[in-house]
Amino acid sequence: MKKSYYPNWLNKRMGFFTLLVLLSWAKAIFAYLVDFNLGVENAFQYFILFINPFATTIFILSAALYIKNKKASYITMLLLYTVMSILLFSNVTYYREFTDFITINTMLGAGKVSSGLGESALRLFRWYDFVYLLDLVILPVLLLRKKIKMEEKPMRGRFAIAITTCAVLFFLGNLTLAETSRPELLKRTFSRDYLVKYLGINAFTAYDGIQTFKTNQTRAQANENDVVNVEQYVADHRVKPNPDTFGMAKGRNVIYIHLESLQQFMINYKLKDENGVEHEVTPFLNSLYNGTDTYSFSNFFHQVKSGKTSDAETLLENSFFGLNQGPLFTQLGSKNTFQAAPAILGQKAGYTSAVFHGNAGTFWNRNETYKRLGYDYFFDASNYDVTAENSFQYGLHDKPFFNQSIQYLEHLQQPFYTKMIAVSNHYPYSEFKGDEAGFPIAQTNDTTINGYFATANYLDKAVEEFFNYLKDSGLYDKSMIILYGDHYGVSNSRNTELAPLLGKDAETWTDFDNAQLQRVPMMFHIPGTTTGGVQDTYGGQVDVLPTLLGLLGLDTKPYLMLGQDLLSPDRDGIVAFRNGDFLTSDYTVLHDVIYDNKTGELIAEPTPELSETIAALTDKVKLQLSNSDSLTNGDLLRFHDAGLTDVNPEDYNYTKQLPQLEAIEQELGAGSTSVYNQNKNTSTVDLYKTKTYKEYNEAK
Repeated sequence: MKKSYYPNWLNKRMGFFTLLVLLSWAKAIFAYLVDFNLGVENAFQYFILFINPFATTIFILSAALYIKNKKASYITMLLLYTVMSILLFSNVTYYREFTDFITINTMLGAGKVSSGLGESALRLFRWYDFVYLLDLVILPVLLLRKKIKMEEKPMRGRFAIAITTCAVLFFLGNLTLAETSRPELLKRTFSRDYLVKYLGINAFTAYDGIQTFKTNQTRAQANENDVVNVEQYVADHRVKPNPDTFGMAKGRNVIYIHLESLQQFMINYKLKDENGVEHEVTPFLNSLYNGTDTYSFSNFFHQVKSGKTSDAETLLENSFFGLNQGPLFTQLGSKNTFQAAPAILGQKAGYTSAVFHGNAGTFWNRNETYKRLGYDYFFDASNYDVTAENSFQYGLHDKPFFNQSIQYLEHLQQPFYTKMIAVSNHYPYSEFKGDEAGFPIAQTNDTTINGYFATANYLDKAVEEFFNYLKDSGLYDKSMIILYGDHYGVSNSRNTELAPLLGKDAETWTDFDNAQLQRVPMMFHIPGTTTGGVQDTYGGQVDVLPTLLGLLGLDTKPYLMLGQDLLSPDRDGIVAFRNGDFLTSDYTVLHDVIYDNKTGELIAEPTPELSETIAALTDKVKLQLSNSDSLTNGDLLRFHDAGLTDVNPEDYNYTKQLPQLEAIEQELGAGSTSVYNQNKNTSTVDLYKTKTYKEYNEAK
């Protein structure tokens, strides 16, 4: 008898099933390690990465085990395996061009994908791509030529159920490990990279499909009548701008500086070292905050939820809230209609808009959402020289980030609206090494808190260097610089360790204290102004856009903004948190528990009058949040006429942007308003001066 070249187990249905599982796993791992850049940081994440293809592959292929007919069972297995292989390979080629993964919306708009790739599609293929596709030809040939024989005996139903059940249990185990490494992975969906890294391509696609279905259902049921209630709320809620500040910054450039994770208590704070010597943590930011050329807010609160940084951007750009579950950027950012600040300023005041961010463009789905917000340009990590020495897991460190951003900033046509997203002051607040080390580390039992002050000091120095550049380049006097904290840096669970540094007793720390720490910096710095100063009005991030438009002298009436101008004397001063809690100047209300802001004491038995007041305030908060949810979940802005041309995301291309900017300069010639042109076509990059912490100390 002629000896078979193939092991006998391949001639069993379960053997062929196992072969397909192993091949699918091998392809996925190959893609993870060769084609995808998933940011794996440690051995634990590598372990999760190596096991994540198994659960979904086994689950999907197990569907074929329920089919008793021999040929139908094998053909189904092959078809399912082929679909998974094509899905993986499609993501590989798509990732090579867009550094992103294919979503259900992308699949539904396949024409857009193909047009995006165009004639360049061929260059996306690599010589080793046969790894992904060759077996799709070989396996059917082996079956047809009976080199691999089909087992006649059908699989027992109970055994098939057991395989499916094992796959489900395996997935739950995988998810548990993933949540250990990245809590609230499915709720927050930070990035598609994260979902693939922890759960795999198949799980990501299924999850994206579920989220897309939910979104489409809500959106499909909305109609023009639904926006009427929101329009009425906005009309009733709108306040008149302050006549003393309206138009104060008209025509100026707008530069947002994102102060990552910086809380208000850091402003004017001095940290004592082990010798009792005090060190000012943010001396430069303090000088801005306390100056008369800055409108600063001492009672300004973040209003984010699980979307955190992206929620802050949602609030600031649109004046409505993020979602109650998950980030709006990732769930609705690729689909919804927006009437955001970049589009408003671009269409109504001729502003050029750009975002600068030294991290991956796919993080928080920014590369897609920014297009729908109307941003002309988005400079992500692919536009920067990012190395292991000048970056960390969340992107480029702040000093090289600001430094390298100048090459693009100087080519923007003025006036411009820009956002600089600095990230070095991000959890876990790792200590700086080498020449950037030196700022004292706090002495608590929590290493996260200990490093927070040093990274905040680094951020402060980076911002100061950027301001120096603005002054030297001539941009400073033409601009309004807005500095904001996006969310807390120290979580509530760590606040008892932080308490002694704030002069508080950890034993008596309460939820009231946690709520007060949700203050973040908010400063509108307007060079030349002398009427600024620290404002004690209560406000939140939802109020920033109407404040901005007021300072620029633009009418807010056409737009559905849920916030109120922070500088208006008529504002109501209610700050809503996304979970329904809220603050006013007098009270803090947390889960129906009332605290007196002056004393911090719990009001255990409120008077009937106070109960009535709190009930009325609660209704106002619920109404604001419900209108926000209606606006976003129903995509109601598509029904609202704000006098703006609809933003078309296909009009924006975030690749090869510097040549785009240079082409505009050449076309405009002497009419170009860029700093580069006004500097007689000479770069201002060298005007940016940077020093390390060690050099700063040596210069003292």
